[in-house]
Amino acid sequence: MIRPAIWLLPLAWMAMIMWFSTGDFSADHTGSVLRPVLEWLLPWASSGQIAALHALVRKTAHMTEYAVLGALWFLALTRERRWSVGRAAWLALLVAIGWACLDEWHQATEPSRTASVVDVGFDTAGALVATSVGRLGWRRAIGTLTTMLLWMAAAGGALAIAVNLASGVGSGVLWLTVPLAAALLLRRRWWPAGAPATERAS
Repeated sequence: MIRPAIWLLPLAWMAMIMWFSTGDFSADHTGSVLRPVLEWLLPWASSGQIAALHALVRKTAHMTEYAVLGALWFLALTRERRWSVGRAAWLALLVAIGWACLDEWHQATEPSRTASVVDVGFDTAGALVATSVGRLGWRRAIGTLTTMLLWMAAAGGALAIAVNLASGVGSGVLWLTVPLAAALLLRRRWWPAGAPATERAS
């Protein structure tokens, strides 16, 4: 039995995204609301810092919009069409990327908005996170993300230390965070989460 609500939700969200890309949600309009709030919350922040936070909020909104879109399409495809999670995740991601491109094209036609390939990247990242969680499951997705972040901290931090040493600049807290990230990676390698206590002891 076809459940229209399953398909209406992602379609309605796609329409909402197109509304978000109109002049009603331009940087000037959102700034008139968010800037006073940010200035009240952070009275010590400079105007440049407030502007940077405003931009960060907007980019985060981009990612969130498309994370929701990817999740809604993933749910529709797996629950209604009964597709495999892998196939549904890929199609949901492709739909989100296609809509992100159309969204930016729409913004290019709005006088108060500007189109940006970078925003397509933010949108894709948001959809990728949501569809990856759907495909891998929460536990595995969080584990994979944690491993990636630890590798970035360990490898990126080691590279930064090497550059600092060559430049004669101190590395400060990196001397603590890099070994810590490496130690956590080794721990995850030797004692995976969920491994029985007997395996950890052996």
